[in-house]
Amino acid sequence: MAHVGLSMHFRRDPNDRRKELTVSRFTEVVHKNAVASRNTADAFIKEMLHYNIAEYVAGGDGRTHPLQPTAATIERFTGWVTAHLRTLDHIDGGDRLGRYLERPDMLATLQPLIADGLLASKPVREPNQTFSLFIWLNNGGIVMDWLMSGIDPDHAGLERIPTSVVSIGDFAKWLKLSRTHLGRKLRTAEELGSIGWLGQRGHSVMWVSHGFYEEYMTVQAAKLAVVDNAFKACFPPPQGGD
Repeated sequence: MAHVGLSMHFRRDPNDRRKELTVSRFTEVVHKNAVASRNTADAFIKEMLHYNIAEYVAGGDGRTHPLQPTAATIERFTGWVTAHLRTLDHIDGGDRLGRYLERPDMLATLQPLIADGLLASKPVREPNQTFSLFIWLNNGGIVMDWLMSGIDPDHAGLERIPTSVVSIGDFAKWLKLSRTHLGRKLRTAEELGSIGWLGQRGHSVMWVSHGFYEEYMTVQAAKLAVVDNAFKACFPPPQGGD
């Protein structure tokens, strides 16, 4: 939903009210693309306004109340873009990040293409069961990122891959999540055979299954491919280049 909202912001036309980012237009686009229900989209916008992630446009039409991301939100998203470009460069030795930093104004063109790619990507839109379980949890993506970032690459081929997580309470506190809610999701994942503990539950190192690890990596690879394709469309190689 965040990518949908940002793409609508960057594609807006100040001279065409039909292309403004408003609550009604956002909920309609989210629903039309089967991202979420209208009620969920409406609740999402309310949270974005509450936490100053989005704001009403000053001097905008009082009847439609056009919205825009705050400056801080654009700055954070710029960090998201640079992190993904840096990752792609690390994979193949490319120079995407340097080229982007020379033209940061291209963000307004790049992000909508990324959003389009994510909406069209089946691996991103229809991930497997355990990934889907976490993605609808508040900060669910961060939960998975944290689990996977604590994995020793040498252990990635194991059926039960140890993570760095031991205490559910500490994990929930760090993520600013309800321990009860996080614990419920972890228990469901445990019932699926996707996570477990090497010893006593909640008091020993947590492991993730090789299947869950592969689910996560598949989605990340698909997302990076979307970013790469969007980058290529915005920054074609020089004439005569590869």
